[in-house]
Amino acid sequence: MLSADDWGAVWLTLKLASTVTVLLLLLGTPVAWWLARTRSRARSVVGAIVALPLVLPPSVLGFYLLVAMGPNGPLGQLTQWLGLGLLPFTFPGLVIGSLLYSMPFVVQPLQNAFEAIGPRPLEVAATLRASPLDTFFAVVLPLARPGFITAATLGFAHTVGEFGVVMMIGGNIPQQTRVVSVQIYGHVEAIEYAQAHWLSGGMLVISFIALLLLYRFNPSRRTL
Repeated sequence: MLSADDWGAVWLTLKLASTVTVLLLLLGTPVAWWLARTRSRARSVVGAIVALPLVLPPSVLGFYLLVAMGPNGPLGQLTQWLGLGLLPFTFPGLVIGSLLYSMPFVVQPLQNAFEAIGPRPLEVAATLRASPLDTFFAVVLPLARPGFITAATLGFAHTVGEFGVVMMIGGNIPQQTRVVSVQIYGHVEAIEYAQAHWLSGGMLVISFIALLLLYRFNPSRRTL
């Protein structure tokens, strides 16, 4: 059965995934909207940067984040100057790493949803003298709801299952940075296969339920 450390890792993982999902929806929505609407030449560059974690090894991303947030890195020097200390091996550091690593799983579904709306509903709203902000909240958000469901589900599930980035940035500190994936790795290293089975099975069930709900309530979503 699960020990106190196992349950601590489960709680920390759910806390991390929930925090990251909310922040990604807040930060990723304007990025996705800009990518869907802009004609700027920078669109391809920004899109490539957002999608980079899809092809970049997690250990590489984690390494450069560790350097950037370290005592000699630009982000580390900034946080020290602000009196916040260093971010590596802390929960805020895990949040930042997870935000970058899971960004494409939120931005791309939102971008696709915004592009599928087309210009016609926006033009109709403009003829009714709706402001851009009113148009976005009254027209765009309801029409893009399936995209938001997909983005939230994939962002949450991907954050729950990540290993390389959180291991590089957070290490293995109980109750602080030890998430479920790291806990499973520790059980396997200690040849504690029974505990590893319980945690792995739980992650498998959570992932399956998330995808099942995604396809159940968003049947138009054919590919991830």
